[in-house]
Amino acid sequence: MQSYTIERKIGKQSVLLDKTVTLVSSATVAGPKESLGPLSAFFDRSYNDTILKEKSFERAECHMMEEACHLALAKAGLSPDDIDYFIAGDLLNQVISASFCARRLAVPFLGIYGACSTLTEGLSIGAMLLQGGFARNILVATSSHNCSAERQYRYPTEYGYQRPGYAQWTVTGAGAVVLSSEAGEGPRLESITIGKVVDAGIKDPFALGVAMAPAAADTIYNHFVDMAREPSYYNLILTGDLGGVGKKLNEDILAGKGYTITPNYSDCGVLLYYPHQQVGAGGSGCACSALVFLGYFYEKMLKKELQRVLLVATGALHSPTTYLQRESMPAIAHAVSLEI
Repeated sequence: MQSYTIERKIGKQSVLLDKTVTLVSSATVAGPKESLGPLSAFFDRSYNDTILKEKSFERAECHMMEEACHLALAKAGLSPDDIDYFIAGDLLNQVISASFCARRLAVPFLGIYGACSTLTEGLSIGAMLLQGGFARNILVATSSHNCSAERQYRYPTEYGYQRPGYAQWTVTGAGAVVLSSEAGEGPRLESITIGKVVDAGIKDPFALGVAMAPAAADTIYNHFVDMAREPSYYNLILTGDLGGVGKKLNEDILAGKGYTITPNYSDCGVLLYYPHQQVGAGGSGCACSALVFLGYFYEKMLKKELQRVLLVATGALHSPTTYLQRESMPAIAHAVSLEI
């Protein structure tokens, strides 16, 4: 068998980037509940209704993704013609929000699905394309909508069904970011850690945080091992959508492995809403990490209030079909390290 060397692979799951991969611009579009939360001032566009004058919630979600993409391009001073690849995904069957957005942009398109981990999956793929010299500018986007996701995964919101207290609220919003091989003022992608599918045996479709926390802990642990780093290396370790229940479980699992992340750890699903907004354990959905990181923390990195951030978006990889077949909910988490 012919031997070969993988130059940028670090450890089992990580990749160290040695070329410039810069987040040159980002944009966020938020729904009504998100626009009333504590981070509302950091969104580029906010809506006070969930339908956005469209004919369906699914069209409204696609509208938000398109808007986020055009805002991110405008901030970067680019047009769709300047983009080599559009990498995007969402929660809906056949990633229709991303696909329908791509037909308007008319850019070479890679549709991806990582459930709520889609943002960091897209950033990872984009970074490797830029690292390999296969592109100069890449547009990454993701979205979710409470009403479209609830209709697909559980029950239409019109049913008024009762949600358990540990359930999470699917975020309505979209985020987009332009990655470039050109040096800029934005944060630089320094390394990535691709996660493994981890199945904790959870079958309750409302217990997303519990199902995803073991995957988050596994990826974070392997990132520390691969990169020979301690949690203190980062100003912030940020998970995507574990909510209050999953966040605590993630802390406990990592503590059992010898890593205490609590002093510099937070979760997007916890940060996005006020306690009085009645979102159960917190936020989830592809737009959860997109709104919080691409809005709030991206600005903090630009201001150099944070120099090193580990962003770990998490996703539950179940479907209505697998639930009806009484399958458990496997989960995934991908991590990207950002520095400025």
